[in-house]
Amino acid sequence: MTFVESQITIVGAGNLGTSLVKGLIDSGNYQPSDFTLTRRNTAKLLGLKEKGFAVTANNIKGIEGSNVIFLAVLPQKVDVVLKEISRSINSNQLIISLVSGVKVKDIQFILGDDIPIVRAMPNTAISIRESMTCIATNDKWSARIPEVKEMFELVGETVVINEEQMISATALCACGIAFFLRAIRAASQGGNEIDFHASEALKIAAQTAKGAASLLIANNSHPEDEIDKVTSPKGCTIAGLNEMEHNGFSSSFIKGITVSAKQARGLYSEE
Repeated sequence: MTFVESQITIVGAGNLGTSLVKGLIDSGNYQPSDFTLTRRNTAKLLGLKEKGFAVTANNIKGIEGSNVIFLAVLPQKVDVVLKEISRSINSNQLIISLVSGVKVKDIQFILGDDIPIVRAMPNTAISIRESMTCIATNDKWSARIPEVKEMFELVGETVVINEEQMISATALCACGIAFFLRAIRAASQGGNEIDFHASEALKIAAQTAKGAASLLIANNSHPEDEIDKVTSPKGCTIAGLNEMEHNGFSSSFIKGITVSAKQARGLYSEE
């Protein structure tokens, strides 16, 4: 059996878990019958159940027969879930944890040392196969990284990092989706103020942001290299950039990311 032929359970199929499922289905490598989705309120999964996904509120039942188990619950709830499934899981099942702030050793403390565990931090763009996913584990399970990377490369880009960097990945990669969306919203509001209808401004802002990101990726360039191409002495671009910086654009963005990382670090310990 190859990795893409695995039977998969999503424990805690909320926004991120269902986004992952949608992306994997759209990759063409999986069918609804390959998935079991668990959630306390299964009514929220009714639409997916009607499409052929197995749905249950029972986590123990949900992991039966699965080769791959994604943990997609809140950090504050993960210990309860792990204790619930600890007696039913076996070493032939791979745990892929999407839970922020919960280390491999934390999971091993409850499940035992013989259960393979890899951590992954994607973002909700995984639903359209445009995620940036950071992957990490400890030395014992490093041999499982390639198969996890194979799966996430079906739904976007991946980078393998040290486990110590996973908190930072949460802030920049997972939370980062919201930060960039807020920047696009601000741009669209500016467009609305100067002349455009709201829908026009949002379309223009979103496509412009997509183009800016695509330039960096396609050219493997630094943002300032691309900025230099559209700025001229006494021009309108540099005037706008300077005004943004005078009002703390970059410093606010940086501070938001660092504060987000600090908050993520404490989520697992919160009651």
